[in-house]
Amino acid sequence: MTRTNHSGRAEAAVLALEANARRAGAALACAFSSSAEFDAALIAERRAAGVYGPKRRRRHMLTTAAGIAVGLALIVFLIV
Repeated sequence: MTRTNHSGRAEAAVLALEANARRAGAALACAFSSSAEFDAALIAERRAAGVYGPKRRRRHMLTTAAGIAVGLALIVFLIV
């Protein structure tokens, strides 16, 4: 019986080793299919976190609005 007990343990050890190897391979697998996809996801995540600062569009819009307000104030001042 000692032989079957050892072979049963060895078989169980081999099965456990194979299962661990499969899990390790899955842990190392990448969710992205290419480096470009990874970079795009990384940039989107950083943008959402505010790493890149305010968008230039917002600053441009505020500058335009301020210019229009100054222009309107100048027209009102000249009329009155």
